[in-house]
Amino acid sequence: MLRRLTAATAALVLAVGLAACGGNDDSSEATESTSAAFPVTVEHKYGTTTITAEPKRIVVVGLVEQDALLSLGVVPVATTEWFGSHPGAVFPWATDELGDRAKPTVLTNTDGLQFEKIAAQKPDLILGVYSGLTKDDYDKLSKFAPTIAQPEGGIDYGVSWQDLTTTVATAVGRKADGEKVVADVEAKIAAAKTANPAFAKSTGLMVTNYEGYYVYGSQDPRGRFLTDLGFALPPGLDAVTGEEFGASISRERTDLLRVGALVWLVPDTTADAEKIQADPLYAKLNVTKEGRDIYLDEAKDVGAATSFISVLSLPYLLDELVPKLAAAVDGDPSTTA
Repeated sequence: MLRRLTAATAALVLAVGLAACGGNDDSSEATESTSAAFPVTVEHKYGTTTITAEPKRIVVVGLVEQDALLSLGVVPVATTEWFGSHPGAVFPWATDELGDRAKPTVLTNTDGLQFEKIAAQKPDLILGVYSGLTKDDYDKLSKFAPTIAQPEGGIDYGVSWQDLTTTVATAVGRKADGEKVVADVEAKIAAAKTANPAFAKSTGLMVTNYEGYYVYGSQDPRGRFLTDLGFALPPGLDAVTGEEFGASISRERTDLLRVGALVWLVPDTTADAEKIQADPLYAKLNVTKEGRDIYLDEAKDVGAATSFISVLSLPYLLDELVPKLAAAVDGDPSTTA
């Protein structure tokens, strides 16, 4: 799944951290305010889910929801590991928000959801917003606790980080806080876009070397990251990806790779770059002749953040990837990405 799928302000973190920990009048007031938000009802692919009281034992069966929770000062009791083998499935960009609190239990979905282990956590809320839950999965999970599945009308694993964050925030009674952290990150993206007007005059694409060349479409968070910065995706991309977040393309469709900036997510940046560039069809493209292809190790922090698009990973990704994109489209072949 990795190969295909593969911050809040200090004042806000402090405020919600106090609310979570308790121990003084301010935190008591914050807790009372959060409790007053309930009941809340959330719509999703399989109907509506009502949460009647503030959840205390949240299990994440989606792949990135822990970041949204942590940005709000909430720690889940269990997470589902996507990739990376990080303790608690908490990536480096989120460890400050976790602090010294207990790390979540880590579940896997390599062979399907671990229903017995999920039930053993005694959850009072299950989050599968960035997921591919089936109706059967949802029905089984709903017997354990109120469950929120992926949004109605979108593709599986296609929810935007904004919608995911506000959905999670609503579910835990912190809608206004969620809107605040989203607005903060959107402002950082807007600033990066303004600082790099060349992005709006260029095309971009995310791709991996899974089953040949696998391109990520406009409904995938990786594709949205580029368009949010001002890039246009190549014409005809959505016709190839259809109702999926991406698709493998034949070598004859390397025309889709004729873009201003091409970001590769690969297991080995040296070996895989050599193999890709040895492809005669790829070697003819200007994007590689002019050094406008960017190779990211999918397991290292920048590559991981590129797949793990979240309210917490994005500020880090903007700092690390935007300069590479700027070098790719600056019109100067001597400044390679």
